[in-house]
Amino acid sequence: MDPTSAIPDITTFYIQEIGALLFGLVFLFLYRQSRAVYFGLWAIAWGLRFLAAIFSFELIHTADTRWLAPYATFEFAFVIVLISAARAGFASGLKDWRTVLRLIAILPIFVALVYAIGRFETLEAYHTSHAMVLGFVYFYNFLRLRPHQGMGSRFFRFSLLVLAVAFVVHASLFLVLYNRSAPPMWARYLYGETLYDFVLHCALAFSAMAMWSESQIDRIKELGAELDHVRRETRHSLDLDRLTGLLNQSALATRVEESGEFAGVVVVCDMDNFKDVNDRYGHLVGDEILRNIGNLLQSSIRHEDVAFRWGGDEFVILFQNQRGDIARNRMAEIELRLKEFRVRGFGVLPITFSWGTAEGQGRTLRDALDEADRTMYNLKRARAGESAPRERPPVR
Repeated sequence: MDPTSAIPDITTFYIQEIGALLFGLVFLFLYRQSRAVYFGLWAIAWGLRFLAAIFSFELIHTADTRWLAPYATFEFAFVIVLISAARAGFASGLKDWRTVLRLIAILPIFVALVYAIGRFETLEAYHTSHAMVLGFVYFYNFLRLRPHQGMGSRFFRFSLLVLAVAFVVHASLFLVLYNRSAPPMWARYLYGETLYDFVLHCALAFSAMAMWSESQIDRIKELGAELDHVRRETRHSLDLDRLTGLLNQSALATRVEESGEFAGVVVVCDMDNFKDVNDRYGHLVGDEILRNIGNLLQSSIRHEDVAFRWGGDEFVILFQNQRGDIARNRMAEIELRLKEFRVRGFGVLPITFSWGTAEGQGRTLRDALDEADRTMYNLKRARAGESAPRERPPVR
């Protein structure tokens, strides 16, 4: 700015310093909340920019080129950190430090170049190179960040692009004004430039907060979906019989209580003389038989049909929207396969089933289940010649 006028210099300096502190605090807050290294690096960058502005003020106010070296050091550090942020993205850590190290290695060259430009080309080249470097940094961040679906993310990238274009325009306009106008004209332009740069950076900071808020909302939705999935899985596991993998008696009781009219066929089936199998071969063999029967029933029904272990060696199958003859044919096929049943270590061990069916025909599931149960008992008594009914677990 015009070295003879200190008031615009001080005003611009205060705007730059207040902006750097404000933006640094915003990105520091975002980093503490999200632990995203991208926001942390931006907070560090604005801290460096705060220090660079001090030396920039002294450089412009005194026109002493000795301030170029410390200014160039902090300004270059600002550039390095923002390039590192662009390469890191929104990951939890910065993995590729090689680029940062290579950039630090050329710091002396950069400082010497800035010092030479400022000393031999005066403030004109200083302001132009400063604007061009910042334009490159913001455009690089714009290119490196992958677009997301949220409006906050889109506006953040758009703000980066606008800032990149704005700094390139700054460089061009400053050259025109400096060469064609008196010093007060370009001094007033620099003062106005500081104001709307501040506004653009405010938009960038608030869009970053909006982007973080959207990511938090998305994370809450993801956690809610995961929680619902866990609840469904837990509820489903509570309804499963651990031995056979079929639904258990409690699930059947709930289905009976909640169901209205049942459209389909109910089948109740029971193994014949399962107690004799347990007594002869042991409970481990009996468990293996029940487990394999559960697998057989599950693989023999459609996806919309449901199989339950009612208790002990008794099973219930609900054939949804199915005719009685088709359900009976399916049960006959299962019965044939059980006659060729094999047990590890014992070879073929034929299993016989007694089963009964009942069609819904507009009745409740409870009524159809009771009829299928009576039909199955009648068949079992007829086969065994028994007259007394046996106990079974009730439907609660």
